[in-house]
Amino acid sequence: MDGDAETHEGGCHCGAIRYRTTGMPAKTAVCHCRDCQLRTGSAFGVSVYFDSDRIEILQGVPRGYHFQSESGRSFATQFCPECGTTLMWVLELFPGRTGVAGGTFDPPSFWYDVGREVFTRSRAPFAVLGLPDSSETSSSYAPCAAETP
Repeated sequence: MDGDAETHEGGCHCGAIRYRTTGMPAKTAVCHCRDCQLRTGSAFGVSVYFDSDRIEILQGVPRGYHFQSESGRSFATQFCPECGTTLMWVLELFPGRTGVAGGTFDPPSFWYDVGREVFTRSRAPFAVLGLPDSSETSSSYAPCAAETP
């Protein structure tokens, strides 16, 4: 199958929201940052990024939640208003791309390669993945400057 024509579907736990992606991901990573830990309720998030025009909502209307990350950048999540499953997010840092929660794809859920992990400084001690590209923060990380009195 042509990589640009490849499609994968997924959705939330209760089935109210369904989506389809087309083509291969632009990037994938495991993220151990505190925002991903809170977003997933787990030790890390699996982030599968696509160009935003390669994601289609097939059913339902996700609800949104917006906040600023530690770097002061916009982070907007989309989740199911019925069961609460976080499905996607948009980061100011990656314009034109949308992250998909890797575990929400239909089986086989983990069909994509992940070779990078970021924010290992906040990694849970039991979550040692041994990925080839591992960073304490991220190449794009820039914490907000401390305010001076």
